[in-house]
Amino acid sequence: MKDTTNLLNSHISYKIMKLSVIIPVFNEKENLLPLFNENQKVLDELKKTKKISSYEIIFIDDGSIDGTAKILEELSLKNKTVKSILFRRNFGQTAALKAGFDYTRGDLIVTMDGDLQNDPKDIPMLIEKINQGYDVVSGWRVNRKDNFGKKIASKIMNIFRKKIVGDKLHDYGCSLKIYKKDCIKDLELFGELHRYITAYLHIKGYKIGEIPVNHHSRKFGKTKYKLNRGLNGIFDLFFLKFWSSYSSRPLHFFGRIGVFQWLLAFFILFEQIIKSVIVQKLSLGPLLMLAAVLGISGLLFIIFGFMSEMLSRNFFSNRKIYNIKKIYN
Repeated sequence: MKDTTNLLNSHISYKIMKLSVIIPVFNEKENLLPLFNENQKVLDELKKTKKISSYEIIFIDDGSIDGTAKILEELSLKNKTVKSILFRRNFGQTAALKAGFDYTRGDLIVTMDGDLQNDPKDIPMLIEKINQGYDVVSGWRVNRKDNFGKKIASKIMNIFRKKIVGDKLHDYGCSLKIYKKDCIKDLELFGELHRYITAYLHIKGYKIGEIPVNHHSRKFGKTKYKLNRGLNGIFDLFFLKFWSSYSSRPLHFFGRIGVFQWLLAFFILFEQIIKSVIVQKLSLGPLLMLAAVLGISGLLFIIFGFMSEMLSRNFFSNRKIYNIKKIYN
């Protein structure tokens, strides 16, 4: 039985028909050629050793203004394995990944950043790990080469994510990941949910794995990380949890808030009645009015926020969240 299992696992690895590498880029012209060369070397070796039958590298130019598009055009014309998708303007990393997923033809899909911080040499390990029965395998930057601020922000967000989502990943923010094709078919990407793809798939029941990977310091270009991305990440995480738990039964969520307010209102009214019996006077003080106004307005803001998100999700469910200028095959 053991020999049969090993033979089957070997058969599965051999039968991987195609591997796709998706790389979103934004103003990364200095990194493109080194990144392509490193990927090509690793992927050619995988093909030579029959770990994969073929591969494609998909670059998505997210509205770059530094000449990135020109380099990608030349790469695509010279190399049949390269596909370049050029956006008309900057739509964000989520939209770029969504475009890559929409146009991929691989049975396994690898994603990585375009800044040379992820190492293509880790791709064989990702393939080996996913063949052990995982649906998604994420990289873990054990020796991360980022500045102190980014590391602290990531640690804080990791704590939030683990408490809210309950997954076991050490490094949710690593872009180096590998997916089975079935996973990306089940993805609904919008907003800035690219950072929580593994969390989303974990909630939907997919098996998530993790391996330590290399991480290099940025050599060229500037980081695209900004402080407001961390704040946006918190909002996205809360909405992801809300949507995964209550999208099919929002009344349970909003109903609990309503019942809690009714109970609070009842206790306040009860206290006022008891007070009126003791002091023979029932009055509505300014603090009580302020609490009522804040409670109602806060509830309205929360409800309108969630309802707007749900309307946005419904609006984008059958629409593309990007606009392509040209595709080079």
